[in-house]
Amino acid sequence: MEPLALYIHWPFCLAKCPYCDFNSHVRERIPQARFRAALRAELAWEAARLGRRPLTSIFFGGGTPSLMEPETVAALIDDARRLFDAAPEIEITLEANPTSVEAERLAMFRAAGVNRASLGVQALDDGVLRLLGRQHSAAQAIAALEIARTTFPRVSFDLIYARPSQDAAAWRGELRQALTLAADHLSLYQLTIEPGTAFATRHARGEIVLPDSDTAAALYAATGEEAARFGLQPYEVSNYAVPGGESRHNLAYWRYADYAGIGPGAHGRLSLDGALIATRRHRAPEPWAERVERDGHGTVEEAALTPAERAREMLLMGLRLAEGIDPARFAQRTDIALLDAVNAGTLERALEEDYLIWRDGRLVATAEGRLRLDALLTELAC
Repeated sequence: MEPLALYIHWPFCLAKCPYCDFNSHVRERIPQARFRAALRAELAWEAARLGRRPLTSIFFGGGTPSLMEPETVAALIDDARRLFDAAPEIEITLEANPTSVEAERLAMFRAAGVNRASLGVQALDDGVLRLLGRQHSAAQAIAALEIARTTFPRVSFDLIYARPSQDAAAWRGELRQALTLAADHLSLYQLTIEPGTAFATRHARGEIVLPDSDTAAALYAATGEEAARFGLQPYEVSNYAVPGGESRHNLAYWRYADYAGIGPGAHGRLSLDGALIATRRHRAPEPWAERVERDGHGTVEEAALTPAERAREMLLMGLRLAEGIDPARFAQRTDIALLDAVNAGTLERALEEDYLIWRDGRLVATAEGRLRLDALLTELAC
């Protein structure tokens, strides 16, 4: 049976960050009991049709999962372990913001069964944090990193780069400070202007100006250099880890494994009845909960992916990884040979220009290729 990764979405936040286009919602009061019951019900419904799959990881994302009551986290972990065959070293990650209130709850999440914390630090500069609309200060972020490091076996943190007026020297200092506190795993996000966000409005008015592409590339290169000083290697385009510290859950996405998505707006890719099924839950929290209470699940879309769709998705995901794509695994998951899924001319040029290479039988994007990956994939995928 295809192993399974489980994603659980908690949709609520204290405030909506002006750059964020994730499925997150602000409520004056969060109906904790209702959403705990709905998440557990949807998990049970999904497990009933999947059977006792090997379960390799659980990831609580959002939104802000550290706003969940710890007993909700504990109940969902217990349910997942009961309903599936959990791996002996199962990875259980919870995203947390480093506000003082949420940091105080980290020990309770550890007691609930979480063994990996992912902190949304984003910056270690108070002015930048205010610009980004974050609810914590740099001092709170540092304190949260220190608490997490002594509480969890594994710690990851997020940083945003290519911010307005950002320079490489300050960025290197910020990286070193964060990596000194938690040198296990770093997720890096380039600040982009997403439609429908508050930043999109401000950008259109000229109030926010992002660095040009050359500056952004220099900041990205500096990240790799500083991460390497602490033993972190780029195992994926935007993720760095010490050996063995890679996110097993996110590797499931990039390796195109099966994953179930529970909660408002969650997506999934599931092997069922000889097909690979794409699933999507209702995005809005309350309508999702109403559907679960009525039907046992909040699914609004479910469709079998064609071989061509599977091949395109696996190509887009797999070339993000430093390990690249295994042609045998590609053919097994998509029913299409890897070389039949790519534009032959584009592949030949990319190999000649050293953007792609064959290494140990795998198709791999080089460091130069990963810098151009979006444009390269546009032409490479058939």
